[in-house]
Amino acid sequence: MANALALDGRERKRIWLSSILCMGAAHIIYLKDYVKGWIFFTIELIFLVFSPKIIMNIINLITLGSPQPDVPIKLRDNSVFMLIDGILTIAIVILFFTLYYISIKSAQAGYNEYCRRKRYLTNAESLQVTQSKAFPIFGLAPSFLLILVLVVVPLVFSASVAFTNYSAPDHIPPNNTVDWVGFDNFKTLLGGEASWTSGFVRVALWTVVWAFFATLTCYFGGLFVAILLRESKIKLVPVFRLIFILPYAVPSVVSMLVWRNLLNGTFGTINRTLMTLNVISEPIPWLGHPELAKLVVILINLWAGFGYFMLLASGAMTAVSQDIFEAARIDGASRFQVLRHITLPLVLYQTMPLIIMSFTYNINNFGAIFFLTGGSPTVADSTITSAGGTDILVTWIYKLTITLLKYNYASVIAVMIFIVLAPFAVFNFRQTKAFKEGDL
Repeated sequence: MANALALDGRERKRIWLSSILCMGAAHIIYLKDYVKGWIFFTIELIFLVFSPKIIMNIINLITLGSPQPDVPIKLRDNSVFMLIDGILTIAIVILFFTLYYISIKSAQAGYNEYCRRKRYLTNAESLQVTQSKAFPIFGLAPSFLLILVLVVVPLVFSASVAFTNYSAPDHIPPNNTVDWVGFDNFKTLLGGEASWTSGFVRVALWTVVWAFFATLTCYFGGLFVAILLRESKIKLVPVFRLIFILPYAVPSVVSMLVWRNLLNGTFGTINRTLMTLNVISEPIPWLGHPELAKLVVILINLWAGFGYFMLLASGAMTAVSQDIFEAARIDGASRFQVLRHITLPLVLYQTMPLIIMSFTYNINNFGAIFFLTGGSPTVADSTITSAGGTDILVTWIYKLTITLLKYNYASVIAVMIFIVLAPFAVFNFRQTKAFKEGDL
């Protein structure tokens, strides 16, 4: 056979070089695997055809356009579009070189298969092997592309904004361009300007305090009610359980807006009722005083969220074998001892990952703060930063983007939240049975 490959491996280097020089070349020239070879070659050909556009998008990503005051606004460089197109282009380039690497490995694997079989694959065999190996790829490709375009690219875009000056009033496209500024935004929030630094530190500390107490109160409040209902001997336990779950079942938007009206310092029902009963002589600023408002939002969140943990704790206690309790009673343990040494340890062990998950959720619990207080009341730095006394980081991000149009600072805060929460998410995932054993 004139074009037969040497079986002693002397052709391996030639195949490796040809596969590096051109996708699919080794498959077509040496391995006679025409189906796979032409697929790889077509991919490279398409990439080369669009390479001028790809290069232009990468250049625009680096420059983000140039000011064009003499050009109509609609025709000026839009830095935001250039940033999005550039990030998407980078993703496509990474995907292309990944396929290029796969083609090189495929050529090497094809040569090894040839040495094993001592013959070329027929076209039918090549097509069958390609279809069997490509089926999982084609099956997962739509989902992968959707995740890449709708999840990964927007996340990278949001993080990239933190390194630009994308903010009002001087850098809002298309009227003005956006520039790369490196870590200047991080420096501003972390010590560059007193107002922004004090606002960021204040909101960040309150976010951690809020998440801690919101999680702690809801968890142990739900656990206490679940134990109380389990240990009580009254026949109306299902009725009470239904009543306690209602605050969690009602949409939080509705609940928070109702409480906001009830706690209104001027015409709220609670203040008017207390004044009518002569309990107070002046209205209490439930949501108007910074420290009192923080206490109120924690209590209202307890009212709205303890039902969830009550159900979890009830389910965990139900799953515990009754033989354990029976053995404890036979040994003479009191009800309190059973609760302390058996019930609580078992429930805590089963629900501890949910505490971590709830803590990370409360850090980004937008509705509980925004719909109840709107982040108010105002404090010393609110005029400049728009961060109110009860704002947490996620509600402050909303105000920065909607009210002040400070997209760069909002992106910095979002990046910091991700850096803090990512370890919690990874730790929580690593504790799951699906990660440890590969089972659901």
